[in-house]
Amino acid sequence: MSGEFDAALRGVAAMLETSDGRASALPGHRWMAAPDAADRQVLSACRGPVLDIGCGPGRLAAELTCSGVMCLGIDDSPLAVEMTLARGAVALRRDVFGPLPGDGGWQEVLLFDGNIGIGGDPAALLRRVRGLLRPGGVAWVEVEPPGAGLWRGTGVVVDSGGRGRTFGWARVGAEAIGALAAGFRTRVFEVERRWFAVLRATS
Repeated sequence: MSGEFDAALRGVAAMLETSDGRASALPGHRWMAAPDAADRQVLSACRGPVLDIGCGPGRLAAELTCSGVMCLGIDDSPLAVEMTLARGAVALRRDVFGPLPGDGGWQEVLLFDGNIGIGGDPAALLRRVRGLLRPGGVAWVEVEPPGAGLWRGTGVVVDSGGRGRTFGWARVGAEAIGALAAGFRTRVFEVERRWFAVLRATS
Protein backbone atom coordinates (compact mmCIF):
# COMPACT_ATOMS: atom_id res chain seq x y z
CA MET A 1 0.00 0.00 0.00
CA SER A 2 1.16 3.56 -0.50
CA GLY A 3 0.19 7.15 0.12
CA GLU A 4 -1.80 6.98 -3.11
CA PHE A 5 -4.42 5.01 -1.14
CA ASP A 6 -4.75 7.41 1.80
CA ALA A 7 -8.23 8.57 0.74
CA ALA A 8 -9.55 5.04 1.29
CA LEU A 9 -7.86 4.93 4.71
CA ARG A 10 -9.67 8.14 5.63
CA GLY A 11 -13.01 6.60 4.71
CA VAL A 12 -13.39 8.50 1.43
CA ALA A 13 -14.93 6.56 -1.46
CA ALA A 14 -12.14 6.06 -4.00
CA MET A 15 -11.53 4.11 -7.18
CA LEU A 16 -8.38 2.58 -8.60
CA GLU A 17 -8.25 3.14 -12.36
CA THR A 18 -5.65 1.16 -14.28
CA SER A 19 -4.18 1.69 -17.72
CA ASP A 20 -5.99 -1.36 -19.12
CA GLY A 21 -9.29 0.51 -18.67
CA ARG A 22 -10.43 -1.20 -15.48
CA ALA A 23 -11.83 0.68 -12.49
CA SER A 24 -12.43 -0.89 -9.09
CA ALA A 25 -13.59 0.50 -5.76
CA LEU A 26 -10.92 0.49 -3.10
CA PRO A 27 -12.12 -1.61 -0.12
CA GLY A 28 -11.10 0.83 2.60
CA HIS A 29 -13.75 -0.59 4.91
CA ARG A 30 -12.10 -4.04 4.75
CA TRP A 31 -8.62 -2.64 5.27
CA MET A 32 -9.86 -0.77 8.35
CA ALA A 33 -11.83 -3.68 9.80
CA ALA A 34 -10.57 -6.59 11.89
CA PRO A 35 -9.04 -9.50 9.94
CA ASP A 36 -11.62 -11.67 8.21
CA ALA A 37 -11.71 -15.47 8.08
CA ALA A 38 -9.32 -15.67 5.12
CA ASP A 39 -6.84 -13.34 6.81
CA ARG A 40 -6.99 -15.30 10.05
CA GLN A 41 -6.45 -18.66 8.36
CA VAL A 42 -3.25 -17.49 6.71
CA LEU A 43 -2.03 -15.61 9.78
CA SER A 44 -2.55 -18.70 11.95
CA ALA A 45 0.34 -20.35 10.10
CA CYS A 46 2.78 -17.51 10.87
CA ARG A 47 5.33 -18.06 13.63
CA GLY A 48 7.48 -14.98 13.08
CA PRO A 49 9.33 -12.87 12.69
CA VAL A 50 6.95 -11.49 10.04
CA LEU A 51 7.40 -8.52 7.71
CA ASP A 52 4.08 -7.07 6.50
CA ILE A 53 4.83 -5.21 3.25
CA GLY A 54 2.35 -2.44 2.51
CA CYS A 55 0.79 -2.86 5.94
CA GLY A 56 -1.83 -0.13 5.43
CA PRO A 57 -3.75 0.64 8.63
CA GLY A 58 -2.29 -2.42 10.34
CA ARG A 59 -5.06 -5.00 10.64
CA LEU A 60 -2.67 -7.89 9.93
CA ALA A 61 0.28 -6.57 11.92
CA ALA A 62 -1.96 -5.86 14.91
CA GLU A 63 -3.55 -9.32 14.77
CA LEU A 64 -0.16 -11.01 14.76
CA THR A 65 1.19 -8.77 17.52
CA CYS A 66 -1.83 -9.48 19.73
CA SER A 67 -1.22 -13.20 19.14
CA GLY A 68 2.35 -12.89 20.38
CA VAL A 69 3.97 -13.14 16.94
CA MET A 70 6.74 -10.65 16.23
CA CYS A 71 5.70 -8.51 13.27
CA LEU A 72 6.95 -5.33 11.61
CA GLY A 73 4.75 -3.42 9.20
CA ILE A 74 6.23 -1.20 6.51
CA ASP A 75 4.43 1.30 4.33
CA ASP A 76 5.41 4.44 2.45
CA SER A 77 2.29 6.24 3.71
CA PRO A 78 2.78 8.20 6.96
CA LEU A 79 -0.95 7.90 7.62
CA ALA A 80 -0.85 4.10 7.31
CA VAL A 81 2.12 3.90 9.68
CA GLU A 82 0.35 6.15 12.19
CA MET A 83 -2.78 3.98 12.04
CA THR A 84 -0.75 0.79 12.51
CA LEU A 85 1.04 2.21 15.54
CA ALA A 86 -2.33 3.27 17.00
CA ARG A 87 -3.45 -0.37 16.81
CA GLY A 88 -0.52 -1.43 18.97
CA ALA A 89 1.70 -2.88 16.25
CA VAL A 90 5.18 -1.80 15.16
CA ALA A 91 5.52 -0.05 11.81
CA LEU A 92 8.04 2.01 9.90
CA ARG A 93 7.76 4.28 6.91
CA ARG A 94 9.91 2.43 4.39
CA ASP A 95 10.14 1.56 0.70
CA VAL A 96 10.39 -2.21 0.24
CA PHE A 97 13.18 -1.69 -2.32
CA GLY A 98 15.25 0.35 0.12
CA PRO A 99 17.21 -0.72 3.23
CA LEU A 100 15.09 -2.61 5.76
CA PRO A 101 15.71 -4.01 9.25
CA GLY A 102 16.43 -7.73 9.39
CA ASP A 103 17.29 -8.01 5.71
CA GLY A 104 17.74 -11.71 4.93
CA GLY A 105 16.46 -12.86 8.31
CA TRP A 106 12.66 -12.79 8.07
CA GLN A 107 10.77 -16.05 8.46
CA GLU A 108 7.59 -14.80 6.80
CA VAL A 109 6.64 -11.94 4.52
CA LEU A 110 3.05 -10.83 3.81
CA LEU A 111 1.87 -9.32 0.52
CA PHE A 112 -1.91 -9.05 0.93
CA ASP A 113 -4.60 -6.79 -0.57
CA GLY A 114 -3.09 -6.58 -4.05
CA ASN A 115 0.35 -5.53 -2.80
CA ILE A 116 2.00 -7.93 -5.26
CA GLY A 117 1.31 -5.04 -7.63
CA ILE A 118 3.65 -2.61 -5.81
CA GLY A 119 6.00 -0.99 -8.29
CA GLY A 120 4.40 -2.61 -11.33
CA ASP A 121 7.00 -5.40 -11.62
CA PRO A 122 5.98 -8.49 -9.61
CA ALA A 123 9.08 -10.48 -10.58
CA ALA A 124 11.35 -7.72 -9.24
CA LEU A 125 9.28 -7.45 -6.08
CA LEU A 126 9.50 -11.20 -5.49
CA ARG A 127 13.28 -11.11 -6.01
CA ARG A 128 13.41 -8.46 -3.29
CA VAL A 129 11.19 -10.60 -1.05
CA ARG A 130 13.47 -13.60 -1.62
CA GLY A 131 16.38 -11.50 -0.40
CA LEU A 132 14.46 -10.49 2.72
CA LEU A 133 13.71 -14.08 3.75
CA ARG A 134 15.97 -16.57 5.46
CA PRO A 135 16.41 -19.97 3.72
CA GLY A 136 13.16 -21.88 4.12
CA GLY A 137 11.23 -18.69 4.84
CA VAL A 138 7.75 -18.18 3.44
CA ALA A 139 6.04 -15.40 1.51
CA TRP A 140 2.24 -15.33 1.72
CA VAL A 141 1.02 -13.54 -1.42
CA GLU A 142 -2.59 -12.69 -2.21
CA VAL A 143 -3.27 -13.13 -5.93
CA GLU A 144 -6.15 -12.76 -8.36
CA PRO A 145 -8.40 -15.76 -9.13
CA PRO A 146 -7.27 -18.24 -11.80
CA GLY A 147 -7.64 -16.88 -15.30
CA ALA A 148 -6.51 -13.36 -14.46
CA GLY A 149 -3.06 -13.92 -15.95
CA LEU A 150 -0.36 -11.30 -15.56
CA TRP A 151 -0.97 -7.61 -16.21
CA ARG A 152 1.54 -4.80 -15.75
CA GLY A 153 0.86 -1.12 -16.26
CA THR A 154 -0.04 1.97 -14.27
CA GLY A 155 -2.74 2.97 -11.83
CA VAL A 156 -4.24 6.16 -10.49
CA VAL A 157 -6.55 6.69 -7.51
CA VAL A 158 -9.61 8.84 -8.15
CA ASP A 159 -11.75 10.30 -5.36
CA SER A 160 -13.88 13.36 -4.70
CA GLY A 161 -10.75 15.48 -4.67
CA GLY A 162 -9.79 14.48 -8.18
CA ARG A 163 -7.09 12.26 -9.66
CA GLY A 164 -3.88 11.40 -7.87
CA ARG A 165 -0.47 10.79 -9.39
CA THR A 166 0.13 7.84 -11.70
CA PHE A 167 2.15 4.91 -10.31
CA GLY A 168 3.34 1.52 -11.49
CA TRP A 169 0.90 -1.29 -10.72
CA ALA A 170 0.34 -4.94 -11.58
CA ARG A 171 -2.09 -7.82 -11.13
CA VAL A 172 -1.08 -11.47 -10.88
CA GLY A 173 -3.46 -14.38 -11.31
CA ALA A 174 -3.17 -17.62 -9.36
CA GLU A 175 -1.91 -19.45 -12.45
CA ALA A 176 0.78 -16.82 -13.19
CA ILE A 177 2.54 -16.47 -9.83
CA GLY A 178 4.71 -19.58 -10.13
CA ALA A 179 6.54 -18.36 -13.24
CA LEU A 180 7.45 -15.12 -11.46
CA ALA A 181 8.68 -16.72 -8.24
CA ALA A 182 12.28 -17.71 -8.97
CA GLY A 183 13.94 -19.18 -5.88
CA PHE A 184 10.64 -20.35 -4.40
CA ARG A 185 8.52 -23.49 -4.29
CA THR A 186 4.95 -22.38 -4.97
CA ARG A 187 1.55 -23.62 -3.82
CA VAL A 188 -1.74 -21.84 -4.52
CA PHE A 189 -4.94 -22.18 -2.51
CA GLU A 190 -8.34 -20.56 -2.03
CA VAL A 191 -9.85 -19.38 1.25
CA GLU A 192 -13.27 -17.72 1.49
CA ARG A 193 -13.23 -16.80 -2.22
CA ARG A 194 -9.80 -15.17 -1.93
CA TRP A 195 -6.69 -16.67 -3.52
CA PHE A 196 -3.22 -16.92 -2.02
CA ALA A 197 0.16 -18.33 -2.98
CA VAL A 198 2.56 -19.84 -0.47
CA LEU A 199 6.08 -19.21 -1.71
CA ARG A 200 8.73 -21.13 0.24
CA ALA A 201 12.28 -19.93 -0.25
CA THR A 202 14.70 -22.57 -1.39
CA SER A 203 18.16 -22.65 0.18
